[in-house]
Amino acid sequence: MARKYGVSATGLIAPIIKEGDDLERIVIETVENAIDNIEDGDIIGITESVVARAQGNYVTVDEVAEDIRNKMGEPKDILVYYPIYSRNRFAMILKAIARAAKERVIIAVSDRDYVGNVLKDHPFTGMNYDEYYTSIVEGEGKKCAILHGEVSFLLFDDYYKIYASSTHEYDNVYKYLKNSDISLKDICSDKCEYGLYGSNKATEEKLKLFPDTFRAKMLVENIQIHFYGKYGKKLEVMVYGDGCFKDPVGGIWEFADFVVSPAYTDGLEGTPNELKLKALADNEFGNLSGDELSGAIKQKIRSKEKDLKGQMASQGTTPRRYTDLLGSLMDLTSGSGDKATPIVYIKRYFKNYADE
Repeated sequence: MARKYGVSATGLIAPIIKEGDDLERIVIETVENAIDNIEDGDIIGITESVVARAQGNYVTVDEVAEDIRNKMGEPKDILVYYPIYSRNRFAMILKAIARAAKERVIIAVSDRDYVGNVLKDHPFTGMNYDEYYTSIVEGEGKKCAILHGEVSFLLFDDYYKIYASSTHEYDNVYKYLKNSDISLKDICSDKCEYGLYGSNKATEEKLKLFPDTFRAKMLVENIQIHFYGKYGKKLEVMVYGDGCFKDPVGGIWEFADFVVSPAYTDGLEGTPNELKLKALADNEFGNLSGDELSGAIKQKIRSKEKDLKGQMASQGTTPRRYTDLLGSLMDLTSGSGDKATPIVYIKRYFKNYADE
């Protein structure tokens, strides 16, 4: 009998996870209680937020400020170079920067940040970030100056600078920083290899960092081992953060984390190798229909080459890494609000039209 279903992604309701909880046990029990037919190739996604929370991967504003002072040498004034505009992502970091500076914080801003948030009159939140960020700095008893437009590092050679922009161009810009300059990746790097990139506000005095990669890797591998040992099924497991999709209305690129997935099992390496079905139906098999068309397409899929990169047969499929594609699917499935589904279970992701 032909399959009736393709890919499905299901958000699984889990307990509220706190620091110190046994996340491996919670994920396993949640999946086993919810999924009746565990199969080879199924995928478990765990949102980075609960991984870092269970790990206890937090820092206080005071700890961030102390690390900045240690790395910059008791800075008088600090220039913050193009931060993201976010109450969740940057407000507590800015508070720590202001706490670390002796006198003043200067913030270079443009109309939009590196993921597309606007500086003033945000379309979704209504925030004016120049006013909000100024209030944070002044709330720490320091002076604040906002510089609008393009600002060169060279104009501020005598200032201590924190590069806060463009998570995904980090390697390109880091070479321009001098000994007294740092980026967000350098701050609290002993607690997380991505530093403050990927961090979120936890409280008014605490930040949750991105997960510790080593422990996250152990988590996904141990979960995979459990299901193989108990059911004889090889599942893939990954920790996911932002899914790197772009909002068409606000123009916001939803990818403020350093990577989509800090840890995943080996079966998620690589990219899809797919044919475009509509191209086959319209062109090569345009004269066929019904069962004859279906059979011809299935045979074409079964006989496709192992690597279609650069071939016109794959036009329109634009293969990306599995972890990036899955991260978007998982992130959109679980959301970031009150659904209480930090675990996503995906079935039939690696099956195609020719698989029975």
